[in-house]
Amino acid sequence: MKTGSIQQTIKFNAPSSTIYELIMDERLHSEIAGGEVKMGRNINDRFSVFDGYCTGYNIELIPDERIVQAWRFDEEGWPEDHYSIVTFKFKNTENGCELDFNQSEIPFEKIEALSEGWKTYYWEPIEEYLEIYN
Repeated sequence: MKTGSIQQTIKFNAPSSTIYELIMDERLHSEIAGGEVKMGRNINDRFSVFDGYCTGYNIELIPDERIVQAWRFDEEGWPEDHYSIVTFKFKNTENGCELDFNQSEIPFEKIEALSEGWKTYYWEPIEEYLEIYN
């Protein structure tokens, strides 16, 4: 299977600790993504997002600095036993935080849709959440 990756850099008007928690806290993640979220907080713990559409497990967790997870999407064209690797790297800046995002091992035909999906279902809702609660 041919695979590829996504690289995105997003700037948020909030510290790294806030963005880290928006991803790792079940309740906050659910507010951002909508639908039910189950999120383990330890290495090898499993997670489920968007009512089970995305599932996976934690590989590396360094609070407020880095999250590495294996993600699988329940859709046609995504092999049942295949996981992509998602890395969130956080860096505090003068005005908030910069998130370097990378997703690798994506089935090639899914790259464009996932690239847009991260913007639509994560980055924009996080920005909206921060406008309301910051």
